[in-house]
Amino acid sequence: MVLLTPGPTPIHPLVQAALARPMRGHLDPETLATNRRIRGYLEALFGAGEGALLAAMPGSGSLGMEAGLTNLASQGDAVLLLVNGTFGERMVEIAHAYGMHYTVLRAEPGQPIDPQAVQEALSRRQYQLVTLVHGETSTGVINPAAEIAALVREHGAYFMLDAVTTAAMMPLSMVEMGVDYAFTGSQKCLSAPPGLAPFALSRRGRERLGKAHVPGWYSDLTRVAVYWEQEGYFCTSPVLLHFALEEALRLALEEGLEKRYQRARRLYGQVLSLLEELGFSAYAAPEARLHTVLTVRPPQGWSEAEIRKGLYQRGVSVAGGIGPTAGKVLRLGLMGESAREEHYRAFFRALGEVMGKDGLEEAFLERAQPAAV
Repeated sequence: MVLLTPGPTPIHPLVQAALARPMRGHLDPETLATNRRIRGYLEALFGAGEGALLAAMPGSGSLGMEAGLTNLASQGDAVLLLVNGTFGERMVEIAHAYGMHYTVLRAEPGQPIDPQAVQEALSRRQYQLVTLVHGETSTGVINPAAEIAALVREHGAYFMLDAVTTAAMMPLSMVEMGVDYAFTGSQKCLSAPPGLAPFALSRRGRERLGKAHVPGWYSDLTRVAVYWEQEGYFCTSPVLLHFALEEALRLALEEGLEKRYQRARRLYGQVLSLLEELGFSAYAAPEARLHTVLTVRPPQGWSEAEIRKGLYQRGVSVAGGIGPTAGKVLRLGLMGESAREEHYRAFFRALGEVMGKDGLEEAFLERAQPAAV
């Protein structure tokens, strides 16, 4: 099966091999040495700066999201949630579950968050925390995180960034942007197995730890720090996933984040241009397209479910829409190992069979060739 969903993504053979290493205890010297290397890689990945807490929580990216909200804001604190898709709405659900005093600023699905609207919201009230999804997986939209972060820093609030579909596929500097907390999921741009939520909490952000009540136990980052920094007992970590994450981080950083971004961007353009010729249309606004998740409406006369089913029968797995895009779009992953030409050759070969169109693989390859000098 060719896995082209927007997470999980295909696993590199070296990452797969890391899962077959002999089991070790979560406090074994070999495991702790792995964790120290992971922390070094995460510093390069997030650009979190000196004094940051760097770790990978045992859980999905949603745990990273919940931990950021509950550690940087408490009941009674004012929180501004910036929402333009399903994963922004998930932050609303978490804030509601914990009884936070939250305000929601929404943009239409397919459109980015407007910095001017954020500025106006910040001028009306003092907020403890502002949250943003960098790349909204449900709609294929990238939000202007750097511009919004600057506004939040002026306001004096903490800024939390969901970097699930951007971290490890494009350069990211929390210090330069002014981000206090960022997180991702191991199964996204890193192309590691699901089950870990790598994150970085800035020195400024971690100054809050221990000063406010955290309503959760498992997501209390002071406990997480005991394991990752003091190498003491917190919980039984998924050791083999740590081995795989280390390898995935090493591969990503060796390739280079800018090179990975250009790889995804180039492939995104090649795939979209051919799909548009076939009658597909991009869902996201042209100025805000997320190059790691291509979200397209099917051609007239075709349903997304019909196309997905046909592709799956031919060994290619893509995703349908969720939330505001449910039943309306196909979502194609271009993260990590999924952003490879050979996978999209298989995609267009299968799509040609589904749609009764000959020569799609060849047409794709023509677009993939460098322009003549």
